[in-house]
Amino acid sequence: MLRPHDTVWERDREGVWQKYCGFLDISLDAFTGIQEHLLAEQIRLVDQSPLGRRFLPASLPGSAREFRETVRLTTYEDYQDVLDARREEFLAVKPYAWVHTSGRGGTFRWVPYTAMAYERFVDAGAASLILAAAEAKGEVNLARGTRLLCNIPRMPYLSGLLGLGLEDRLGVRLIPPLDELPDSDFHKKTEVAFKMALREGAPIIAALGSVLVKMGEGMARHTRQAHFTRDMLHPAVLWRLGRAYARALLAGRRILPKDLWPARAIIAWGMDTDVFREDIRRYWGRLPYEAYSATEGGILAIQSWTRRGLTLLPYAAYYEFIPEQEWLKARGDTSYQPRTVLAPDLEPGKRYELVITNFYGMPFLRYRLGHFIQVLSREDDAAGIHLPQVAFHARADDLIDIANFTRIDEGTVHRALRLAGVHYEDWTLRKETTDGKTSLHLYIEPQGDLAREGLESVLHEKLKECDPFYNDLDRMLQIRPLRVTCLAPGTFALYYEEKMRAGVDLANRRPPRMNPLDSEIRDLLQANGHEVKVEVS
Repeated sequence: MLRPHDTVWERDREGVWQKYCGFLDISLDAFTGIQEHLLAEQIRLVDQSPLGRRFLPASLPGSAREFRETVRLTTYEDYQDVLDARREEFLAVKPYAWVHTSGRGGTFRWVPYTAMAYERFVDAGAASLILAAAEAKGEVNLARGTRLLCNIPRMPYLSGLLGLGLEDRLGVRLIPPLDELPDSDFHKKTEVAFKMALREGAPIIAALGSVLVKMGEGMARHTRQAHFTRDMLHPAVLWRLGRAYARALLAGRRILPKDLWPARAIIAWGMDTDVFREDIRRYWGRLPYEAYSATEGGILAIQSWTRRGLTLLPYAAYYEFIPEQEWLKARGDTSYQPRTVLAPDLEPGKRYELVITNFYGMPFLRYRLGHFIQVLSREDDAAGIHLPQVAFHARADDLIDIANFTRIDEGTVHRALRLAGVHYEDWTLRKETTDGKTSLHLYIEPQGDLAREGLESVLHEKLKECDPFYNDLDRMLQIRPLRVTCLAPGTFALYYEEKMRAGVDLANRRPPRMNPLDSEIRDLLQANGHEVKVEVS
C-alpha cells in the first residue's frame, strides 16, 4: 500500500528530494545495472504465468543480451485476448488496478497494474511535482495540502489513478476533486475548476498539453462573460479579480488565466506538449514542465529543474530503442525483426522507436509503444545529469511519409500554421491517393475567412521552411502534395456533440490530428454539412 503523506512529510526536505529525485545523480553504468537487475526479476516473475510463457523461451534467458536475442518484439495484439477480457488467471501477479487507454475506432487497451508497479508509478508522479516546482537542485517547494488545478479523467484512465495516488502519498488537493463531476462534461468541469481556483488559488496546474490550452481558452472566456454574483463578494475573489484586471490593463489586453493565478509550476504531458508550448505560456504565464507517460508503462521520463531534455526513469521499465532506419526496414517488410540498441548506444540528433519491457510483474515484454524519441544529448552538463537527454518526438503511426523524401509529423504542421499566421478551431491531416496521385490533405476549420487556394500556397511555402526534406519534394521533384479543405464554423464542435450523443469515449470525440480513418473523415464532412466522397488513403 502507499505510504501516507503524514509519513512522507516527516522527512527533512533533503530526504524527500533524495527519495524521489535521487535517480538524477546516478551514472550511466548504474542506470544500466538497475535496468538489468529489474529485468532479471521480471523474467523470473512472468515465467510463472501462462501469458509470460507465451513469449519466453523454454530455457530462461540468463542475461539482458540473451533476452533480446530470444524474445521477439510484441504489440498489444499479442496480449489482446487476455487483457481485453481481463483474465487475471493468465497474469504473473494479481493486479492492484486495471486501467485503460483509448485505441482507434472507440476501442480500449486494458492494462493491469500490480501493487508494486502502482507504487513506482506514484513515486514518479511525486518526482514530477517536486521537480516542476523547483528552481534549483534540492528544492522541495511542496507541502501537504498544496492545491493542484487539473482537468483529468477519473479511473480507469491512468491519470485518474495517478491523481488518487498523489492525494494519498503527498496530500495534494485536486481542483476540482476527481469525483466532483462526470468526465463527459469537460466544459462544466472547467467552469467548476475556474470558480474553485478563483477563490482558493492554484499554485500548480497540470493536464495534457492540449487540455491546458482548452482550459486556458475556457477560463479566459469565463472571465470575459462572468456576471456579478454573491460568490464574487468573497475577499479573496475580489482581490484576485482586481489584481488580474490591473495586470491585463497594463498589458493592453483581456484577462488571461495567468493574471488570476501566478503559477508556481505548469505540468504538461502527452505527445503534443511541444506543439502547444507557446500557447500554454500565453495562457498560463510559464513554459510547461514536461513529463512523458504511456498507459502500458506509467511515467517513463521527466525533466529536471532545468526544464530541458527528459531523463528516462531507470526503475519504470526496461528500455530498448529501434533506430529509425531499422524502423523503416520493418515498415516495408512486416516479417523483419528490427534490431534494437540500449541507452549507452544512443546518438544525439537521431530518432528511435521506444520499446519497453515492464517490471514488477506487469505483462508487456519487448513491447513496441509506437512512439519516437529524439536524442538531444548524452547528458545535461548544466544540471550535472550523466544520462541521455531525450525528447518525445511523435507517434510512429502519426508520421506521414511522402515519396520516401519526408515524414511529416504534427509538430511540423503546427509550426507551419503558426508561421503562416493561421488561426483555427482544429484540424486533421492524412495522406490520400486519387487517380494514382498522392496528396497531403489538410482538413481545417479556420477562424475567419480564408481562401483555400491562397492558404494552400502559403502553407506549402511554410512547410518548406519547416522541413528541408519537404522542400526537396518541390525543389527536386516539383511535387506539391498539399491539399486543403476549409470546413465551416462549428464543424468540429458538431462532430464532438454527435460522438458524445452516440456514447463515444471522451478521448475519441475528436478526430486525431494525424492519419484519421476514412470513417472519421466521413463523419467530419457530414458535420460540415454536406456529403463528400472520401478518397482511400
